[in-house]
Amino acid sequence: MLDGFALILLLAAAVAFIILATAKLDLHAFLALLIAAYLTGLAAGLDPAEVASLVTDGFGGILGYIGIVIIAGTIIGTCLERSGAAIVIAETILDYVGEKYTTEVMAITGSIVSIPVFCDSGFVILSGLNRSLAQRSGLSLSTLGVALAGGLYVTHVFVPPTPGPIAAAGIVGADIGLVMLAGILVSAPIVFVAAIWADKVASNYHIDPNPEMTIEEIKDEYGTLPSPAASFAPLLVPIALIALGSIAAYPEAENPELITGTLQRWLLFLGDPAVALLIGAFIAFGIVPQFERDVIDDWVSDGITNAAVILAVTGAGGAFGEVLSALPLEAFITDTLGGLGIGLFAAFVVAAAMKSALGSSTVAILTTASLVAPLLGSLGLDTEIGQVFTVLAIGAGSMTVSHANDSYFWIITEFTDMETPTAYQAWTLATLVLGVSSILWIVVLRNVAGMIV
Repeated sequence: MLDGFALILLLAAAVAFIILATAKLDLHAFLALLIAAYLTGLAAGLDPAEVASLVTDGFGGILGYIGIVIIAGTIIGTCLERSGAAIVIAETILDYVGEKYTTEVMAITGSIVSIPVFCDSGFVILSGLNRSLAQRSGLSLSTLGVALAGGLYVTHVFVPPTPGPIAAAGIVGADIGLVMLAGILVSAPIVFVAAIWADKVASNYHIDPNPEMTIEEIKDEYGTLPSPAASFAPLLVPIALIALGSIAAYPEAENPELITGTLQRWLLFLGDPAVALLIGAFIAFGIVPQFERDVIDDWVSDGITNAAVILAVTGAGGAFGEVLSALPLEAFITDTLGGLGIGLFAAFVVAAAMKSALGSSTVAILTTASLVAPLLGSLGLDTEIGQVFTVLAIGAGSMTVSHANDSYFWIITEFTDMETPTAYQAWTLATLVLGVSSILWIVVLRNVAGMIV
């Protein structure tokens, strides 16, 4: 079997193949990752039968851990999108915060909507509202467009049930509940970084909003909109349940007489991410305008269909990671990089390189998690907290940077009427700032958590 520098060269070749296959040959990430998994195992000298077994075990293992969570999350996202609940969330935040802080409102709204909804879908859903608010507040469309895009992007890479952080948690073995809670802590200030960038930089590029519809006309298109409570519930209830489940999971020595016995067992059950997200999915049915079987079946079917591609790519990433874990990488990395204390920064840099090359944040997260997972021990990240912050560091890298090979880049330019050079200055540089700010904040939180735990 290969070892040492020869193994590192093989790993670099595998990464280069994934980049070339997806970015240049337009091969689907699912196939590119699976082919890379097979070829890497065979080229490294593993027994062919073992390679086949590793790929199937890795594929099934990761989906068994997070499959239900991804499907339930996409069902919730579909319901929020189709019912107009996302519009209600935006208006509720605007009413509470006030129009004086419209930029912050759009960033916060994006961060909430993007938890179950892909950031590109969320941007399209909210683009009409974004134009109307820009017109009403007298702001440039570039200002609110970048604020909304940034808010959507932040939670897209940090907070489950968005597929990227869920998949990364599964691959590196991190607790999804802790990733969700830590992801919210990381996201909160970074969302405001996006709003500040939008106000200070993106506002320098004036774009007339030219709204096609008023806010009232947008709402009329949806018919009967759900109440604010009903709109927020599918998001907040699962988060609350997962948080309680994480608290209940602490050893009794750290949780004396607080949550024990029957209550503890039920909270552990309800706080399981799969159970919590399924409950959220059923709560989401309450925002369906007409609770009819056909409507529910259509929306659930669409949610499952949307999840299919995500599940396929996630499973392929798990297969690639399983093959890498069978290779003697850790000893070599420990000898060459051990003691340098670059663990989280290494995960960030690799993810940023993959993001810049591949364009897709989700694929960058999956690939980087597969590469880093076998090396957690040598990077000093093989503790429960270390695994959680590894996922977040990978997420920070996967934002850095969004440019012309990223479909989200073109959605932003199309729905904000930005010229491409303007988008590079207002948006691409914003993602660099967001990514660097995020990894610095993650390192601070990691150090604080290390002192507490």
